Amino acid sequence: MDINKLMNENLIDLDLKGETKLDVIKELIELLDKEGRLLDKETYYQDVLKREEIGSTGVEMGVAIPHGKSAGVKEPSLAFGRVKNGVDFESMDGVKSDLVFLIAVPENSDDTHIRILTSFARKLMHKEFRDGLRNAVNPAEIIELLNN
Repeated sequence: MDINKLMNENLIDLDLKGETKLDVIKELIELLDKEGRLLDKETYYQDVLKREEIGSTGVEMGVAIPHGKSAGVKEPSLAFGRVKNGVDFESMDGVKSDLVFLIAVPENSDDTHIRILTSFARKLMHKEFRDGLRNAVNPAEIIELLNN
């Protein structure tokens, strides 16, 4: 999975302002939209919300991975944001999520989002990786971490 095709530094915000998971999702969708990765941001937003209704995308250890397969998405993309005090993504461990990855995949894609999720799940198990995401001072450091 080539991270450089999925994201760039403009799809990273190290200081998200949202106080709820919906606020944070909207901020990350805005990044995708500004980069021309979406065809229709409202359609994509609604599809992400539908996915959230199925079950929590808070995956524990302060990480959330909201995602959506949607006709509103132009190309497979990934946005990342950090939330200073975390927001409640209803994760199983009850910990607020301060590291949020938003996956956007076109509706007609195969299993791209599953491959992206699997790739991150392995990395996110490691405390050093999560700490690196939390301590990065600029988007370039995030890209470097994700590429390693």
